[in-house]
Amino acid sequence: MSANVAGSVPGTGRKTAGHPWFHRLTRTGLAARGIIYLLIGLLAAQIGMGNGKGEADQKGALATVVGTPGGTVALWLIVVGFAGLALWQYAEARYGQPVPDGHKAHNRLVSFTRGLLYTASLIGALAFALGHQGGSTDQRSQAFTAKVMAEPGGRWVVLAIAAGFLIVGAAIIYTGARREFLQELKTGQIHARARQAVTVLGLLGNCARGLVFSGVGVFLGYAAITFDPGKAKGLDGTLRESAHTPAGPWLLVAVAVGLAIFGVYSFCEARWRKVETVRA
Repeated sequence: MSANVAGSVPGTGRKTAGHPWFHRLTRTGLAARGIIYLLIGLLAAQIGMGNGKGEADQKGALATVVGTPGGTVALWLIVVGFAGLALWQYAEARYGQPVPDGHKAHNRLVSFTRGLLYTASLIGALAFALGHQGGSTDQRSQAFTAKVMAEPGGRWVVLAIAAGFLIVGAAIIYTGARREFLQELKTGQIHARARQAVTVLGLLGNCARGLVFSGVGVFLGYAAITFDPGKAKGLDGTLRESAHTPAGPWLLVAVAVGLAIFGVYSFCEARWRKVETVRA
């Protein structure tokens, strides 16, 4: 009997991952991600133009959502959506991606990594919805870095995490530049002109998103090398620092536009993304 129960667990998981309602939940999550990135881009652009008051991160985006009519309902839909995204990626890590060679180990690892990132977004959104807003992303990043580096070997752990952000950022840029994201879309269902637009949105959006991930990794690594947790930056701080480069605020605005473009691309993913897991 125990063998039958054990054998039924994978089958139940696969059946759940293949259910149409699970696919709808996934698409809801992609749309929720689109809203968050669109708002982060808008907030960052306002900062770059000198009239921004909010934080250009998930917390600032959620605060903007709550401030709109029906915002509380929308906030909880975003929470549910992020839960769907996390479960979807863990399902792909278990059963494989619906792309060529999606069952191979490196693709499963990519899905698992995405699942961790969406889980972090879920935790942040859920905490916000429950009223536990906490500090800014910079403050949380610095507090985390200080706590880890206070432990034996903690500096190396922070360096490893920084390297992880850099690798993820580089992978996102690589995927965008080579247009590999098109493999994850049902391109046969997209009209030729719309496909061209989606390609441009995916290229620009992914490159901007990858740059931001890499920037977070750079500041985290710098904090570990200098043994100064105060050097660590979250998303908001990383974006603001881009305004202090020789390009000035215009670089921040450019990155902000890129993040907003990724938000629009996320809506395209919600419509045409392959969300069905492959069979083992």
